[in-house]
Amino acid sequence: MPSIWSGLASLQDHLFRQFMFRITKAVRVLVGSTLCTLACALFTFSHAQDPISYNIQGVEDDKLRNNIRLHLNSLDVEKSLLTDPFWQDEVGETVATAVQPYGYYNSETKVSIEEGDKVTVNVALNAPLTINKVTREIIGAGREDKAFRERFNSLKLKAGDVLNQTIYESFKSSMFNYALSNGYFDYFWQATRLDLVRDEKQANVLLIAQSGPQYQFGELKFIGDDKAKAIIERLKPFKTGDAYSSATLADFNRSLNQSGYFTRVIARPVVSEADGLLVPVEVSLLHRPTDAFNVSVGAATDTGPRVRLGWERPWVNSKGHSVSSDIFISAPEQSVTADYRIPMRNITRDYASIEAGYQFIEYSNTSFESETLSLSAHRYWQHDDSPWQHDGSVTYLRETYDQGELSTNTTSLVLPGYSLTYRDKDSELNINNGTYLQMLTQIGREGYGSDIDFAKAVVEATLIRTFNNVHRITIRGEAGVIKTNSFDEVPTSLRFYAGGDKSVRGFDYREISPTAEVIDPKTGELIIDSIGGKYLATSSVEYAYHVADNWRVAAFVDVGTATNDTSTTLTYSVGPGVHWLSPIGPVRLYVARGFAPDENTWQLHILLGPEL
Repeated sequence: MPSIWSGLASLQDHLFRQFMFRITKAVRVLVGSTLCTLACALFTFSHAQDPISYNIQGVEDDKLRNNIRLHLNSLDVEKSLLTDPFWQDEVGETVATAVQPYGYYNSETKVSIEEGDKVTVNVALNAPLTINKVTREIIGAGREDKAFRERFNSLKLKAGDVLNQTIYESFKSSMFNYALSNGYFDYFWQATRLDLVRDEKQANVLLIAQSGPQYQFGELKFIGDDKAKAIIERLKPFKTGDAYSSATLADFNRSLNQSGYFTRVIARPVVSEADGLLVPVEVSLLHRPTDAFNVSVGAATDTGPRVRLGWERPWVNSKGHSVSSDIFISAPEQSVTADYRIPMRNITRDYASIEAGYQFIEYSNTSFESETLSLSAHRYWQHDDSPWQHDGSVTYLRETYDQGELSTNTTSLVLPGYSLTYRDKDSELNINNGTYLQMLTQIGREGYGSDIDFAKAVVEATLIRTFNNVHRITIRGEAGVIKTNSFDEVPTSLRFYAGGDKSVRGFDYREISPTAEVIDPKTGELIIDSIGGKYLATSSVEYAYHVADNWRVAAFVDVGTATNDTSTTLTYSVGPGVHWLSPIGPVRLYVARGFAPDENTWQLHILLGPEL
């Protein structure tokens, strides 16, 4: 009879053989699996499958269908495997995951491969879960804030609605952002829960918000030179102690950047440095250079090449006074102007200005020549949220002019005036939609600083509209009238003329107006020349078609006159044109045929720069 020791030895030997067998088998399986995986990977790499296009049936809602398709496209499966029950279950689970956020927790899916390897996924959504109860509560200062309560109660899910988890999750995020934007910096969700009772096809929503206190605007804290402190304080749209609002702070930043005093400026709250509930607002800024210079060039057939040299000193003193000057040079006109600006209540929209200027004009196509000195005081203002800019002014004008006569005339005028301007455009350079309207009136009285009685009113308007990014319509008009007791003494620069690039094309600049016999200063002979009129009326309609990138073709009709007699026959012109939308602004070229009562003319017009 074998001893117990020999039995133990036999058992040990048996266990060892079993252990070695299993190790060997595991190695074979592991090696085989690895080789198979590598082979499959190489095969897949060399024979990439086209993505499966699923035909989804039984779902009418586009948003739901798109979400299903998005989830199915994430499945890494070959089309041939979709007949396998395992992969059909995977498709069903994927569809269920896609539709559950929209309340469908009992969906059923069937996959079939039809002729032509078309994969059809038939989805039965079945009855969705509906909202049984919505429980909401605010804890903290937000409970007494009417706007906060209204925002908190704006959840679109109500009892009886189909459960939509995207609305639920979106509301939680948007409520959190709203709280932070309105000074509830300690806000958090104390409890949020979505209970699903699938057997009863119902869901319950629980939302408990801890608003914390509402923080307030504190004092301004400057980073960098604070010489602009007085200006920035005037631009500030809030007072210390006002409830914090990110929208109000955004308005503050917009005003700072539009003020023209800074190359870089940003205001932000520093919550970590709050004094109680008062949050300081840090203003980080970089002032514009003491002196700024600019040069602009342009050209038009009326004036030829033109150059404008500009200089500006944005900081004259700590109150934000500024001074600027322009020198304008073209063949017929040279001028120098200076402007001293004083900001008022709203720096960007409300200011006073004192302007002085000298201008000399001599047009080669006329015998007109004038030299003008002017000094004016303006008060500009524009109400908040209004596109209308007002300008009340008083101008002293002294003009010495020669219309080809033997004697030189000098007229002095003191002209109180008022203008109202509306300007709106979608681009600074290449405008697709824009509106411009200006109404101007000036009045002078003999014996009150003026040599004659004088009144002038002018209305200008331009409307640009583009349809379907292809069809562009431009409508332009201008009307004016002068009333005086001595028209002969009205400076020629204040009279009305028509003709030219921005008036009635097809005619020279200022060519259309009443005429008279004057002496040509070069030859000394009598000639017929334009002398300006009491009335002005012009209008234009232009159609342009976008034919290629940065190119438009155009056609126009212009009509108008400048006259002393309102019964005068109108002058008109027609012609084609082409627009090149260059990086520095549109270049417009027109060939115009002009029709006047006593002559027909041809003109080529070239304009560079925006229309408004």
